[in-house]
Amino acid sequence: MNIEKIMHNLEKKNPGEVEYLQAVREVLESIEDIYNENPQFESGNIIDRIIDPDRIFTFKISWVDDNGKVHVNRGYRVQFNNAIGPYKGGLRFHPSVNLSILKFLGFEQIFKNSLTTLPMGGAKGGSDFDPKGKSNGEIMRFCQGFMMELWKIIGPETDVPAGDIGVGGREIGFLYGMYKKLARENSGVLTGKGLNWGGSLIRPEATGFGTVYFADEMLKTKGESFAGKIVALSGFGNVAWGAAIKATELGAKVVTISGPDGFVFDPDGISGEKIDYLLELRASNQDIVKPYTYEFPSAQFHQGKHPWEVKCDIALPCATQNELNKEDAQHLVNNGVLCVAEGANMPSTPEAVEVFLDHKILFAPGKAVNAGGVATSGLEMSQNSMKLSWPMSEVDTRLHQIMCSIHEQCVKHGTDANGYVDYVKGANIAGFLKVANAMLDQGVV
Repeated sequence: MNIEKIMHNLEKKNPGEVEYLQAVREVLESIEDIYNENPQFESGNIIDRIIDPDRIFTFKISWVDDNGKVHVNRGYRVQFNNAIGPYKGGLRFHPSVNLSILKFLGFEQIFKNSLTTLPMGGAKGGSDFDPKGKSNGEIMRFCQGFMMELWKIIGPETDVPAGDIGVGGREIGFLYGMYKKLARENSGVLTGKGLNWGGSLIRPEATGFGTVYFADEMLKTKGESFAGKIVALSGFGNVAWGAAIKATELGAKVVTISGPDGFVFDPDGISGEKIDYLLELRASNQDIVKPYTYEFPSAQFHQGKHPWEVKCDIALPCATQNELNKEDAQHLVNNGVLCVAEGANMPSTPEAVEVFLDHKILFAPGKAVNAGGVATSGLEMSQNSMKLSWPMSEVDTRLHQIMCSIHEQCVKHGTDANGYVDYVKGANIAGFLKVANAMLDQGVV
């Protein structure tokens, strides 16, 4: 495999798509050895076939605001690879959404879904629509317009979208309502649904719970646990909320959350009603964390800064891509961090990852750590197919088992001769092998 040649050709075809190119390079560098040891992958031209999406849909959404003004946004669905199951991946509504970000997320989703052991392919979608400051009526009208275009290309055995940034239970409800009207069926075509119309228990918390379950397995390799540890979190949405709940349950003290405006440091710990308040922050649609300090005055707000300068034992970046840079990584290392587990998708820059790996820090990538969300979406699909609902304990047990299984796969494929586990390499190899072998089995299609 000639990585530089592959990347050169890919960049010519996809100029300026930095997030997508970054994600592809990371995977290629991890799988190079295993790829070269298996000539069948080269003869099947697996790399060229796996790094390009199967298809990309782009469409216009016109909608009317409460004042009668007409707005136009752009919508996308990237169906990347369905070798092991129907396309599966979230929808993101945020002004930053573009094709590069969605292709990076869809590419990552292939391997993340593969790691869960569930039959799900990789996809992603969304729009540059900004839900911030919009009324329920405006969000409903936009979601209905979005689904008017999307419904024709999705289905319970074809492509099953879910939520992501800017798409929570409210948005999923509006999307599903319009899908049901257009398709004239009740089916498991979306996940993250309400509990009284096909949703699964603990789905909102699942990504955060899974993040902590995975990090706990990492700590066990060093004879450590969450008990008595200080945890720094970024973000304040569902992932951070779920992670704060589970880390606190395991005996840790969570001391930070963050938003685009900066971060909050709460030395007393974010637990109980403070964790509940994260849901109020998210529901406000303001996308800022400073109001936390109005509610809990003992906390400190640091404008325009990242939470990684705070001394902690465990760092869980749960916000967005490339939020943790080389300088942040060095802060964490200098402050004696034990474990860094990515609750978000690719939140660490390549330079930051290099710092963690060079210092032999316990570090694991989002495609492994945050797979609990899509895993529980897969469990929701199973419940929908069987027309039943599992109790919370069963869903949580299955989620925990899946995260432990993903950790085992990472250790199996990522442990070097000195015993250090390169979780990035392990996750990429484990995810790639399953998909690549499925592609070979199914022929050139």
